[in-house]
Amino acid sequence: MKTLTLAISLALLAPVAATANAAPATKTAAPVAKPAPAWVAKSNAYTQILILAQAPFQPEQVSFFGVPGFDDKVFDFGPGYAKRFRDATAKAKAELVAKSATETDPNVKQDISILLQAADDQIKASEVNERLVRPWLDVGQTVFTGIQSLLSDQTPQDRRAKAVLRLQRYAGLAPGSTALAELARQRYDERSDKGLLQPTQIEVQQAIDNTETYRKGIRDLFGKYRLDGEAAAALDAFDRQLADYAAWAKSTVLPTARTDYKLPDELYALQLKGYGIDIDPRVLIERAQLEFMETRNAMQQIAPLVAKAKGLKSTDYVDVIRELKYPQFKDDEVEPHYRNIVMPELDRLIAANKVVALPQRPMQMRLGTPAENAAQSAPHFLPAPLVGNTGQQGVFVLPLGNPNAGADGIYDDFNYPAGAWTLTAHEGRPGHELQFTAMVERGVSLARTLYAFNSVNVEGWALYAEAEMVPYEPLEGQLIALQFRLLRAARAMLDPMINLGLTDRDTVMRVLTEEAGFSKAMAKQEVDRYSVNSPGQAGSYFYGYSRIMQLRAETELALGDRFDRKAFNDFLLDQGLLPPALLAKAVREVFVPAQKQKAK
Repeated sequence: MKTLTLAISLALLAPVAATANAAPATKTAAPVAKPAPAWVAKSNAYTQILILAQAPFQPEQVSFFGVPGFDDKVFDFGPGYAKRFRDATAKAKAELVAKSATETDPNVKQDISILLQAADDQIKASEVNERLVRPWLDVGQTVFTGIQSLLSDQTPQDRRAKAVLRLQRYAGLAPGSTALAELARQRYDERSDKGLLQPTQIEVQQAIDNTETYRKGIRDLFGKYRLDGEAAAALDAFDRQLADYAAWAKSTVLPTARTDYKLPDELYALQLKGYGIDIDPRVLIERAQLEFMETRNAMQQIAPLVAKAKGLKSTDYVDVIRELKYPQFKDDEVEPHYRNIVMPELDRLIAANKVVALPQRPMQMRLGTPAENAAQSAPHFLPAPLVGNTGQQGVFVLPLGNPNAGADGIYDDFNYPAGAWTLTAHEGRPGHELQFTAMVERGVSLARTLYAFNSVNVEGWALYAEAEMVPYEPLEGQLIALQFRLLRAARAMLDPMINLGLTDRDTVMRVLTEEAGFSKAMAKQEVDRYSVNSPGQAGSYFYGYSRIMQLRAETELALGDRFDRKAFNDFLLDQGLLPPALLAKAVREVFVPAQKQKAK
């Protein structure tokens, strides 16, 4: 059970919030948001009904997104929390229905339908999880991410100070609070039914192993922002609580943790739906298998060209990739290469080839901290606040290793020249950074940023953005772009297979290292993702990408030589995070007619 997993699931993995030890932000002009249409304000008023009803159950998340009033709060994990969440959501839904009965604006009505569907889905997810899953919480990771979301260079100083009270609540030192470690033990102990799905042995062991990393990471955050004195008592108390919790997990939870990674069909179907995958997982497997084979063939076609250009002996695509990885950048060379060479060149290529409209300021990136890497082992993008943004920018965060992979924990997949191109296109521009910047600057409604959000909508755009840039990248960069496209097909094939009991972790490791050419560290975080951290999420990249590509093909056929790629891509970003069906409806009913009229 991952109570604090943010709604955002960006990049190569899933979410974590905030920016510790970030490089100093470049002094640039704040985003200039265009005036939002009048209907957006009306839509946002409806959305506030659902936000405020759910905020007590997830204050860390709403605070991270910029909703005021929740910086010092922590999520409700007391007795009966799941039913209270469902009741609050159902009450908010009823209020939405009543207040929107006479609404006539089609855009607002569409947003209301998004909110109502989100409420129904959240209630169903809560019911199924409570019925099938024994609650287990990685307390160290939960508190680290909750504190990190406030102690950030992106967060104003007056808000950072609230982290002290938030930690006191986590430690049970604030009036009316109970220590999170104690609440987590209570929730686990009260659900001892033998039929419940136990946590996996891997996630419990990783939580135990990362105890010291999270403890130090939390202290480092308070030290960086000079709040360690005020938080001293809470830090000391939480250190003791976390150590006790790890000992309890080792003696009580670990012995009965499961080693079987097959999920009940109902639970896995729910997982897929939550991430936006609305087809049968077996159909997804079949489509992904075809994509895997075709992408592998394309890699084998381009590998000899790269080998010839680089003077390499082998022309096998895996051998060529392994040769391209070396020599590796030194740790202090990684960020300068991305920041000073790749990022500005991609901006130039986007503009020169009229791919999409760009912001007039550089994007931000940095390396991950040890605690961040333990919590989020893959490259990812941390968006700026979506509510009340006053110029904050999101950050592309690059880890150099996977602490959960032990001796094999060092990555060689991102810190070499050819590997930087497609990763930056995905996490940065024209991928996630541009996607989330556009939502802030173009005044997209909260329903379309917070409640239409799922992994298919987000990751589909980012993988599509990668594909848009492949023709303009160096030849060796194109090969690595295909390698990562192969990974997305492998994910959509292997994630459902492992969760349906059709394959095992060893087979997944072999495919990712021997057939896709990734490091053991990268393969380990992948197999953990499919079977432990976020079953079902990994297929969202390929599925979202395929839906956008289908829509692109349909639109090109409809418009012929009147098709304008930049206009199409800008229109997609203007829609926020609409699910594929609603996005296709907008393209068919608004974009295509407008382009036809424009061409007359």
